[in-house]
Amino acid sequence: MKNGQQTAPRGWRAATEEALYGPVGFYRRPEGPAGHFRTSVHASPLFAGAVAELLCRVDAALGEPAELAFVDMAAGRGELISRVLEVLPEKVAPRVRAYAVEKAEPPAGLDHRIEWRAEPPTGVTGLLFANEWLDNVPLEVVEADADGTARLVLVREDGTETLDTEPLDGASVDWLCRWWPLPPEPGLRAEVGLPRDTAWAAAVRTLERGLAVAVDYAHTRASRPPFGTLTGFREGRETAPVPDGSCDITAHVALDACATAPDARLLTQRAALRALGITGDRPPLALASRDPAAYVMALTGAGEAAELTARGGLGDFGWLVEPVGLQADGLLVDVPDHEEQ
Repeated sequence: MKNGQQTAPRGWRAATEEALYGPVGFYRRPEGPAGHFRTSVHASPLFAGAVAELLCRVDAALGEPAELAFVDMAAGRGELISRVLEVLPEKVAPRVRAYAVEKAEPPAGLDHRIEWRAEPPTGVTGLLFANEWLDNVPLEVVEADADGTARLVLVREDGTETLDTEPLDGASVDWLCRWWPLPPEPGLRAEVGLPRDTAWAAAVRTLERGLAVAVDYAHTRASRPPFGTLTGFREGRETAPVPDGSCDITAHVALDACATAPDARLLTQRAALRALGITGDRPPLALASRDPAAYVMALTGAGEAAELTARGGLGDFGWLVEPVGLQADGLLVDVPDHEEQ
């Protein structure tokens, strides 16, 4: 709202861009994302340990290069990248060059080894990891009108919506036809994921060799939600998406549409973390009598692992895994076939 007046209605993509990343946008607020919602990074240090393990496997697959890049896309306040650096083995850590990619300013006291950037570096060799990045790449929302015709949804700063009277642009029509066919039933919605496809493809191209991984709320063509997923989060609670900078605005990701290569894989977080050694298995009861402190520690770790891999929760997140110039067959081993998407 400017000078007490509502801004003109516009597409959700432009409205979200300003609400999240504008001068007074949600992601520029001092408390950062952790002040409003809980991600895998905040749930347990085990997640950073799994990412560090994956980075080590990528290092081995690349032949232990002299410089190994770790690119943390949408780094927030640097929680993940800082923890990964803390737990890397001595054999790998000295060769890692760490990049945190984030539009917000870097936090105070950031590890001096981390290079804070607004855009990812290019021509690097290593692991690019995007945890809950693509769901915050703004996109357009469309809705079938009273005649069943797909129309762009326009929104005001207070969240009030109307439908555009102009036809959809050709690129959006083509994307919907291929990835999210919208039945001509009034009120049904779709979210045009083309900006996310473009953003992901650009991120993958920054790798000379290595592995690119996107982790996010996701759905595939066989199970698109009929009314879309656009929503907001404020202070730990889901809320109506209002593009005024007061809340996060997010929508699940069509990860199958984002994939850029035939050998890209889609799997659940549950399967990926199990392949990286995060199982959630309870420690044996015998340990309780032999070493009570170790048992309590192991039990705590099992609880955290269970949260990261839970069905109906974080374990259902999608992982899009794309190798660039390397064989990725052994990087995520022992993934059950039924966990592949």
